[in-house]
Amino acid sequence: MLKMFRLLNFKKKGIYMKRCGWVNLKNPLYIEYHDDQWGVPLHDENKLFEMIVLEGAQAGLSWETILKKRENYRKAFKDFDPKKVAAFTSSDVEKLLQNEGIIRNRLKIKSAIQNAKVFLEIQKEFGSFDKFIWSFIHGKPLNPKYKTLSEMPVKDELSDHISNELKKRGMSFVGSTIIFALIMAIGMINGHTTDCFRHKECGK
Repeated sequence: MLKMFRLLNFKKKGIYMKRCGWVNLKNPLYIEYHDDQWGVPLHDENKLFEMIVLEGAQAGLSWETILKKRENYRKAFKDFDPKKVAAFTSSDVEKLLQNEGIIRNRLKIKSAIQNAKVFLEIQKEFGSFDKFIWSFIHGKPLNPKYKTLSEMPVKDELSDHISNELKKRGMSFVGSTIIFALIMAIGMINGHTTDCFRHKECGK
């Protein structure tokens, strides 16, 4: 019932579900993603890899486009199991290029495979990718309290640092802007604007 109420996004008994300005209120997928996933601290390994793949795939496109193709990506990339994706061959790449359910970009597909290999190397070195990525903020989410979208940068020193580190290790499609979007999505930074009903919930 709560999810349905959120999806409706109307005023009822004096309550209005105010959301971040970037949410397309006409798209239930967008609303559900914003309300239930975006900005929530994420620690699951496969889901972290999923976000790396999806954020990279988004480059030059809208996040709404990626959300619409998300289920297709899960099937095509083996539920985002980095071990399985790292084992993809050139034949798999050609098959993916014929898959209309994903972004058919050779560079992005090959990047996902290479990034899976680096992801596994980081897991081996640090015990988990989760430990690695969250170590940049000592495991504690940042809460900058953006009042408006205009106050929110597209990148910062933290995303620069993480981006440079991932690039050194061999990842691609991990520029600072992409990484800033990633670390907000996985809850390292509470990017919900202060007037959004999720700001306080994700800031706890």
